[in-house]
Amino acid sequence: MIIGASSFASPLKDLIDEVDSIELYVPKMGLYEGRGLQHDRVQEVFDILSTTSGVTSVHAPYYAVVPTYPSELCVNTAKMNKSDLRLMEESIELAANFQSNVVVVHPGLVGIDRHKSFSNMVDNLKRLAEFADNHGVMLGLENKEGTAFGNLCCEAIELVDAVEQVDSDRLGITFDVGHANLTTGADQNQVYTFMKTVQEHVVHVHIHDNMGVWTSEYAGDVHMAPGSGTLDMTVIEELGFEGIHNLEVFSMEDVITGKERLLAL
Repeated sequence: MIIGASSFASPLKDLIDEVDSIELYVPKMGLYEGRGLQHDRVQEVFDILSTTSGVTSVHAPYYAVVPTYPSELCVNTAKMNKSDLRLMEESIELAANFQSNVVVVHPGLVGIDRHKSFSNMVDNLKRLAEFADNHGVMLGLENKEGTAFGNLCCEAIELVDAVEQVDSDRLGITFDVGHANLTTGADQNQVYTFMKTVQEHVVHVHIHDNMGVWTSEYAGDVHMAPGSGTLDMTVIEELGFEGIHNLEVFSMEDVITGKERLLAL
């Protein structure tokens, strides 16, 4: 197991000393002015990462309507224009330059016609997977939380269906166990079933905890340290994945706590 943490938890220099992998959360790293990638800032990140032998992953832009998310970087993978596609391609290029193991991609929005939105998302993912293949990069389609209504691929079966329809060696699944906990209402038997359904396609893991119910704060997706909510962490042990387990938490304190709990499995 490779234990990592998202870059929004703490400055990169601090994370390097604590974990073996860092997920570069592109939308919130200040790498863009509007939709213009600032190459001097990318170089600064590269210089910091060059001091460590740890592996990285990249989190591509996605769709979010919250004050903390830059609106210019909103991307709905079920409805992408040329500018959206180029923005996602840049994350893949960044991953190739950083020699990252995987690029995390969010599913799209349901829209008026769920079937059409799903089909459009699959077509867009095919294009991204082809681009990723040309750059030697793996994509991980992440399951969204069922408490955030309007998202595709909250359920395991739909997530697997998307991956199988794209049918590319460059697209797998980022299994977000915290989102699965919310989708199943903290029913740990269902979380286990969710894990077993996606297991063979998993290329990357997101770990965080919650209470398994909708709240006005982040639709319940509060990203606590594992072991602080209702999630039974043995599902991670049962998954048996040896790659990156990224702690998607908001503070260094929770990174340290999460690391200790993962090591205790």
